[in-house]
Amino acid sequence: MTDSHAAALLEVLSLEQREPDLFVGWTPETPLQRIFGGQVAAQSLTAATRTVPAGRGVHSLHSYFLRPGDPHTEIRFEVDRIREGRTFSTRRVLAKQTRKGEDVAIFALTADFTAGERAVVEHSLAMPEVPGPEGLPGIDEVAAAHPGRATGARALAVAVEQRYLEDPFDPTPKVAPHTQSRGWFRVTGRLPDDEGVHAAALTFVSDLTLLSAGLARVGGGWGGETVGASLDHAVWFHRPVRADDWFLYETDSPAAVAGRAMCLGQIWAQDGTHVATVAQEGLIRSLKG
Repeated sequence: MTDSHAAALLEVLSLEQREPDLFVGWTPETPLQRIFGGQVAAQSLTAATRTVPAGRGVHSLHSYFLRPGDPHTEIRFEVDRIREGRTFSTRRVLAKQTRKGEDVAIFALTADFTAGERAVVEHSLAMPEVPGPEGLPGIDEVAAAHPGRATGARALAVAVEQRYLEDPFDPTPKVAPHTQSRGWFRVTGRLPDDEGVHAAALTFVSDLTLLSAGLARVGGGWGGETVGASLDHAVWFHRPVRADDWFLYETDSPAAVAGRAMCLGQIWAQDGTHVATVAQEGLIRSLKG
């Protein structure tokens, strides 16, 4: 069962199929000047999933952001069926838009799906001991404390609810070894019982705060004198997760150089199950020139 809030995200993921391996998606009305990266990543994964045999779930995706997406133009997702093995299926997706009469690629994704097999070894990271989401401040409280600096987050809050363990605009630089940032997330409302939908929803959310880890050592967050853009994005799905239940997202940046920050993320379900690992390199530029 879904409600109107979850429907906002489901509308994004509800692609129109025009040919067996061609899907079309749109961007909902937003104050953002370009398409949110997590949106096109989630849509691309959805397109790939719809070409895979039943019973095979995504275990990893790797992608590149090639050009800023235009939120006012349809996105065409072309799926290439690279491999269909006994255990694994691999898909490549190229997302395109029309610019001045010419088709150009804005995003490229490769995703691998598996039927699974008996584990020889199993282990995972333990979830950090942190307060649960109940009672923590949300986007409205953060926006009230920082007028004009949470516009993008508030636009996305229609589909994704977040609870902050710390102020994302805290000017205090983080110092090693305590450079991690953590927050609780969930899709607002209820999604259908479909692992593919939840994997796409998790992909959508995974791009929300990851690049912020690159600014942690200077403090202040976004909306000041810096701008950022995702260059690539990867997700490894360890276990199924319900994206409409609370999950903890921990991010950190092990390296930053030449205007690029490498950022890593770990995701746990609220019961402590380690469900995903995320990696991204992003561009961070100063508005001072």
